Amino acid sequence: MGDPASQSSSSDPTIELHGDEFWPLSGKPFFDIILAKSHVNPKCQMSIPSKLHPLLLSCSVPVVLTFGGKTWEMTCNTANNAQKFFDRPSWKAFVDDNNLKVGDGCVFELTECSSTKLVFRVQILRGEIPAQLLDKDTLVAIKFGRTLFIGGTKSKEPFFVSYRKE
Repeated sequence: MGDPASQSSSSDPTIELHGDEFWPLSGKPFFDIILAKSHVNPKCQMSIPSKLHPLLLSCSVPVVLTFGGKTWEMTCNTANNAQKFFDRPSWKAFVDDNNLKVGDGCVFELTECSSTKLVFRVQILRGEIPAQLLDKDTLVAIKFGRTLFIGGTKSKEPFFVSYRKE
């Protein structure tokens, strides 16, 4: 048996940061979200928060998401003149291509908004929530002001992670 320090563990995730994946927000409109099961599987549904609705048209419009030098084209649909969401097949492609998981955070910065197209530049923040906390009965999310606390209360080792919007 070799030195344990020289052996790599397959359970320890490695996160590689690339210069074009993280940047300070520019002051343009944005929304952020911690991905839940409904965002990634099986529904793969992503809605745009109502705080951005005044900037958007009431009809369907093409959307481009950019991340890591790649683009994904989709449509922003409107349901009941209220909820706006990305079309499911295209959103699912974005989720799959970027290996998004429950607990990952995404920041969508609206870099272009016109009657013909919306462009969001996306930052992905890997959540790396332990598997034992992904059960809906143990995962807790609490928003207090501008701070979001995510954690597990029923596991053997309860924990909370905080995320604060500046």
